[in-house]
Amino acid sequence: MLHGLSRRALGFALAAAAAVLPSLVTASPAAAQTAGFAGSCPTTGFVSQRYSDAHDGIDIADAYGTPIYAVGDGDVINSGPAQGYGQWIRILHPDGTVTEYGHMYQRDVAVGEHVVAGQRIALMGSEGESSGPHLHLRVRVGTSTDIRGIDPIPYLEERGVGLPCTPGGGPRPKPLVYPVESGRMVSTRSADGRLEAFAAGADGVHHAWQSQVNGAWSEWEALGGPGSAELAVAPNADGRLEVFALNGDVLQHRYQTSPSGGWSGWESFGTGGRYVTAGANADGRLEVFASGPSGVFHTYQTAPNSGWSAWESTGGGPSSGRIEMEKAPDGRLEVFALNDNTFQHQYQTAVNGGWSAWDDFGGGGHDLTVDHNADGRLEVFASGPVGVFHKYQTGSASWSEWEPAAGPANSQLASDRTPDGRVEVFAINGDVAMHTWQTGVNARYGDWAAFGEGGTEIAATTNADGRIEVFGTSRAGVHHRWQTGFSTWSEWSWLANSPGPGVS
Repeated sequence: MLHGLSRRALGFALAAAAAVLPSLVTASPAAAQTAGFAGSCPTTGFVSQRYSDAHDGIDIADAYGTPIYAVGDGDVINSGPAQGYGQWIRILHPDGTVTEYGHMYQRDVAVGEHVVAGQRIALMGSEGESSGPHLHLRVRVGTSTDIRGIDPIPYLEERGVGLPCTPGGGPRPKPLVYPVESGRMVSTRSADGRLEAFAAGADGVHHAWQSQVNGAWSEWEALGGPGSAELAVAPNADGRLEVFALNGDVLQHRYQTSPSGGWSGWESFGTGGRYVTAGANADGRLEVFASGPSGVFHTYQTAPNSGWSAWESTGGGPSSGRIEMEKAPDGRLEVFALNDNTFQHQYQTAVNGGWSAWDDFGGGGHDLTVDHNADGRLEVFASGPVGVFHKYQTGSASWSEWEPAAGPANSQLASDRTPDGRVEVFAINGDVAMHTWQTGVNARYGDWAAFGEGGTEIAATTNADGRIEVFGTSRAGVHHRWQTGFSTWSEWSWLANSPGPGVS
């Protein structure tokens, strides 16, 4: 960011760079990138009407008197008559989302009550504007009733609930754990919700962490390890984070000895390479990919929280390519890799299974970022000499053509999701930092807006309360800024109140 500016000078230089996002909601944000809680089946029956532009929820039809259950723990904020619904119940969950239940003929909970996931709250009816007994389930991001609901199906799926479902019908699948973006600066949440950040300096890896959930940061801690490394971080099945650091000579890793606890020392994990990425399979086993002069290789845990396979060739891949990993809606991992000349893609052919051959995905470029829309479709951004381009899934196995998205040329990219599920993209090169965001859920993107001065790397993550936090690096150190509300941002400041490592 930063070009070696003092903190005071930086504050003045960046004060005008705060961009205003579309103000779609007025309430506190919700944790949208990863599920804020493990969900519960809302009721039996079949989905008789899906979410659409004309229907901002889903209808689940069954017989009169069918029990309706709370999707998750929370507080009842409405319970009573409602226009159109006849009667409704609204539950505010700890992650800031609200689930809304309509058309019941009997309500079992009152305003102010705390409910738990799977608790019976009502009986199905056909009150209000209804042609037969059903539950109208709506999900909102925040408590305002003026905002449009988001699609409940991917919301439930991220919380481990697929429809149709059976209330209390045995163990539910765990919510999908999406891979964290790799780079010279990485950050993710510990099991207790606190953010942890790692930055690669010439003298090794440095580490800082929030002293409390959604709170202030510790001072930087020098960890040693590979200098000028590329980093990846992923959670084990038991919640322990594991960090991987790769440079041209060595690949090492270290891991928490208990969830949200202390860390092991560095241990050898392989020989040197160029770039690295890591993610969790649907069954919790970690898988790591690394690129080098002869293509891309991978290794994986043989069981959750357990030992590792030998390194194996992936059958090709761009040599010394930048690589990122994402997760398809059904839990299959997908890997994207590009170098100056080639962009390729491969994916698991089954959940927790083997891998496809590498597919051509486009021409070469400078950097990439991958995220998922609120409906689960993956979206890929790549930068090059004329700016940023993107392509997105049009179906489970089909993609759009590449489309120009403007933005800074030859920029480092990062992305995350706003509380209502809109993808937001951040870009930085040596001259400028900018960002763009979807103008609606699963929708197109607006114009790029100024986000700060230039730097060397950019990373984005979400706090436990859903606010996006962005990290910008330079040879002078690491800065960050964060959402102060759904549509406002702090100014840039040093992370941990000190410069930390310079990142080249």
